[in-house]
Amino acid sequence: MKALMKTTKSATPSTVEKKWHLIDAEGLVVGRVASIIANILRGKHKPSFTPHIDCGDNVIVINAEKVRFTGKKASQKIYYRHTGYAGGIKETRADKVLEGRFPERVLEKAVERMIPRGPLGRQQMRNLRVFKGPEHDHAAQNPTVLDVASMNRKNKVGA
Repeated sequence: MKALMKTTKSATPSTVEKKWHLIDAEGLVVGRVASIIANILRGKHKPSFTPHIDCGDNVIVINAEKVRFTGKKASQKIYYRHTGYAGGIKETRADKVLEGRFPERVLEKAVERMIPRGPLGRQQMRNLRVFKGPEHDHAAQNPTVLDVASMNRKNKVGA
């Protein structure tokens, strides 16, 4: 009877192999690239996915300032934050954030909201590196280039 039974192997932190992926976000749609990045960070693309273990890969994103929104989201999407004081809610439009000093925060926030909250989610977010320009300082890790634009025609605006 033992020969017919199938067992599911659970990944452990010592058996997880982490790889590095490089994504060029120029012209890509924010939500679509964020969902792809979130799946890679969680490790859902691997057959050994285990929900309670950080089995995801490391992701490097370049040209984050050149991501695009579809429709009127660039002018109508609003990011809220709170100062901690009574009545201290602040709001910023998405196009102002992209034109501002830290345009990579748009993509970071989109990915962060697709990752589970808690200690495991914070650990998985540490595996994400977002750069607003075309240069990054992780060339020594030999990241494999992931062409998100060719996965689906809707992933890139204007294609």
